[in-house]
Amino acid sequence: MANDNTPDVSSDDAFSGWAEALQEQRVSDSQTVDVEQGGPLGGESTRPGFSGGDVAVNDINMVLDIPVQLSVELGRTKVPIKYILQLAQGSVVELDALAGEPMDVLVNGYLIAQGEVVVVNDKFGIRLTDVVTPSERLRRVSRG
Repeated sequence: MANDNTPDVSSDDAFSGWAEALQEQRVSDSQTVDVEQGGPLGGESTRPGFSGGDVAVNDINMVLDIPVQLSVELGRTKVPIKYILQLAQGSVVELDALAGEPMDVLVNGYLIAQGEVVVVNDKFGIRLTDVVTPSERLRRVSRG
């Protein structure tokens, strides 16, 4: 389902963004000193302000601006194709979720939280009531 607040990004803009990111990565890679070896002489890294911990923080910062698909699932149901073909304006589709049940919050199809629907400034939102722990998320991803 499209969101009116989703920025319109043309393929040229997206390609340009990826090209810039790849160029930055190439520059970064060419300046990288092997942190495990501690630099060219086996001592501390020659990059000012960088140590093993800083490299890990720098790596995570590289992915923080990557867009992901966040969706809220109201419920699901299975129906035969003949039922889908009979749908018209005003048709009601019964879902498996009960009224008042928490909604599933998914990121790229993986459950990360559950919450309740709220209305803020005439727009729907979701108040998180239960967040899946990072270790549980990793367990579910590796399973699925």
